[in-house]
Amino acid sequence: MRKTRGNVVFGGLVLSAAALFVATIQVVFLRAPVEKTMGIVQKIFYFHVPSAYSMYLGATACFIGSAMYLIRPSDVSDALARAGAELAVVFGAIVLTTGPLWAAKAWGYYWTWDPRLTTSLLSVLIYVAYLVLRAFTGDGDGERRFAAALGILGAANLPIIHFSVQKWSGQHPTVITGKGGGLAHPDMKLALLLSFLAFTLFSIALLWARVRLEVARNRLARAEEDAIDLGLDDRDDATLSELAEPGATSPRASERTGA
Repeated sequence: MRKTRGNVVFGGLVLSAAALFVATIQVVFLRAPVEKTMGIVQKIFYFHVPSAYSMYLGATACFIGSAMYLIRPSDVSDALARAGAELAVVFGAIVLTTGPLWAAKAWGYYWTWDPRLTTSLLSVLIYVAYLVLRAFTGDGDGERRFAAALGILGAANLPIIHFSVQKWSGQHPTVITGKGGGLAHPDMKLALLLSFLAFTLFSIALLWARVRLEVARNRLARAEEDAIDLGLDDRDDATLSELAEPGATSPRASERTGA
């Protein structure tokens, strides 16, 4: 019953996110006026900023999961940290793609080593390193703890990204909280609000799906190991490790080697 209710809530979350994306696209391209200075390129803003916000959500989830794992290790906290890092990389890549497209029109070049751009790139690279570490090392407690420390380090860069413009100046505009302009018309504000809601629900849905999948994968691996111990499966731990992710070891095998 509880599982069925969870599936219903998850389905409703996905449908709501899809409906909000449809509404967002309609308002952005059919209702919100074209900005006088930037022209049609300004509409990138409605997807660039919510993507950065979603990257923050993923990084925060990675931080929470990593801290929880260091305090009390569990498959759920580890899965949350891993899913959060994946979310941060995906939406960080969107930010680093849409940002230069906007900058080419506003500044005349795609990239500059602006404080916010540089710290954003650094943050994405930290989470890429986290995922590479998880993909090509073992899945034992030691590897998970090392990755958790890296996840916490990545979160420490988030305030630096946010306050970099105020502290170190730079060219990056502050449209929402500053005097950057671009939201003079009510339909512009509505488009941004809808986009924030759509990206938020979409991020939660992705995070939920990845956590469920990762927890199920770990439970399946342990069930296979229990079957081997009971003589119900003729495969051994080495075979299970080869069937898992590259470089990963099964949870039981990690425990036996003292990882």
